[in-house]
Amino acid sequence: MDRNQTDAIARKIFQANVQREQFQPLRGDDQPETLDTAYDIQDALYRIMQTEGQSGPVAGHKIAVTSPDIQKLCGVDQPVYGSIFANTIHRSPHIANPADFVRIGVEFEIALLIREDVPMQAAPFDADTISRYVASAMPAFEIIEDRNADYSDLDARSILADRCWCGGVVLGKPVENWRRIDLGNLAGMVTVNGESLDSGNTGNALGHPLNGLAWVTNHLAARRRALKAGEIVMTGSPLKTRFPANGDSYTYTVDQLGEVTLQISNKVHKAE
Repeated sequence: MDRNQTDAIARKIFQANVQREQFQPLRGDDQPETLDTAYDIQDALYRIMQTEGQSGPVAGHKIAVTSPDIQKLCGVDQPVYGSIFANTIHRSPHIANPADFVRIGVEFEIALLIREDVPMQAAPFDADTISRYVASAMPAFEIIEDRNADYSDLDARSILADRCWCGGVVLGKPVENWRRIDLGNLAGMVTVNGESLDSGNTGNALGHPLNGLAWVTNHLAARRRALKAGEIVMTGSPLKTRFPANGDSYTYTVDQLGEVTLQISNKVHKAE
């Protein structure tokens, strides 16, 4: 697939998002044959978003399709990557307007703040070698925009080409003394409107948040990119995705890390 074709497919994806069309997997001549080709389409989409969509610079990174069950569903044996743009990063508490999304979803994660530029030539990294570059850790929501996707007809290449459905993130208060905490074995609890909804352990996402960070770092290095100081990395969700209703208020509390709060409301003032 040449540059002209990847650009054309990226343009179709961009227009589908702008026009709020239901998500459709890439099929026929538009279907990427490999993950690398899908990432080429993703890169082309990001270029369009930055020049025409007023998305701002890339300020973070995410890992998706982390569980074996979801990987099997999507036909891959590895996670997939997506970028996060500066204007979609919010601090807790945050109010999200559901009218801004075709369908809003919420995932529950640990976000890591990068302390200094990570040298690309030092890859590959593992959880231990990447840890020195982490300034702080915090509970976080990832806001998902799946555009009413049909989950019976999905594949990872189509999802990652469409920016891994990332609609933004909400960050809790950074914890700088995270090294004193076992990030891979913390209890997390989700409440909605004050009622318990779900719970799980942070180790359910790839065994440890640092494993997700190392994967993202190595993926970027393979594509001649590197993590930069001040960027955030979302390390995968240990809990199932939820699809909130208008009026819902979600809180994700992680033992020793604190909490992050997201309210879903169509009564959002412009100041928000």
